[in-house]
Amino acid sequence: MFSIASLWIPFTLVAALGQVARNAMQRQLTGPLGAWGATNIRFLFGFPFSLFFLAVVLAMTGDHLPWPTVAFWPWLLLGALAQTVGTGLMLLAMNERSFVVTVAYLKTEAIQTAIFGFVFLGDHLTLLKVIAILIATVGVVITAFRPGAEKGFADLKPTVLGLVAAAAFALSAVGFRGAIITLSGMSFVTAATYTLVFGLFVQTLVLTIYLLARAPGVLKAILGLWKPSMLAGFMGAFASQFWYLAFALTAAANVRTLALVEVLFAQGVAYYSFKQPLSARELGGIVLIVVGVALLVAA
Repeated sequence: MFSIASLWIPFTLVAALGQVARNAMQRQLTGPLGAWGATNIRFLFGFPFSLFFLAVVLAMTGDHLPWPTVAFWPWLLLGALAQTVGTGLMLLAMNERSFVVTVAYLKTEAIQTAIFGFVFLGDHLTLLKVIAILIATVGVVITAFRPGAEKGFADLKPTVLGLVAAAAFALSAVGFRGAIITLSGMSFVTAATYTLVFGLFVQTLVLTIYLLARAPGVLKAILGLWKPSMLAGFMGAFASQFWYLAFALTAAANVRTLALVEVLFAQGVAYYSFKQPLSARELGGIVLIVVGVALLVAA
């Protein structure tokens, strides 16, 4: 049985599964829409679903619609804008020749989240949890690494893309958690969903204005692809709902470290759907991920 305090574990697992599905859908839309057009899909089509989620939550909890404090907005803007930048950089990285190496850098997000969470929110992490984060991150890097990719690690562009995108995602996790914990007088479910609505609103507004000014044709193309965009938007809002629920209950670093199981999900899809065998290196990396995640959950 899970206590409320430990619900962040299943919430994170559901969010990670949703994120795998959303990323796959966004990848397919990057070609016709470009990186920033595909990024806006997640926000523009996800926002209406977040309003629906909030209506359901308010009806079920009986909470009143809260009014955010002044402290809510800086955290929300940090989370929303950093996530927008991180998503765009991630999609740009997918077009790089050194994509696999860039992914390895992206997964330093857990370590960076732990640092930012400690600095900005005072999130306390025990020595065992720090060790768990490091073990799981090393496991991801080993799993993502491919023989002959050594030159990619020395390539400045994928290094910068990966590390900056990871830093942006780490800051967004800290920002959204910071916004959620400023809300009081309501259930954690309402606080998380309320933050989701405002986060998606800010992201949709900022990116839509940018595209109107710089690439109005992309917005027209987005509307023309509304069917796949609607599904991608739903999966984005669905995954974010569970990320925020997890952020409401524990330190962002805990959530982002457990989220490294996304790599296991991706490996499972590759193995069972595409019959791609696992190498000894990949198996070793997976073992480290499992050990790190197990230590984190047990700590």
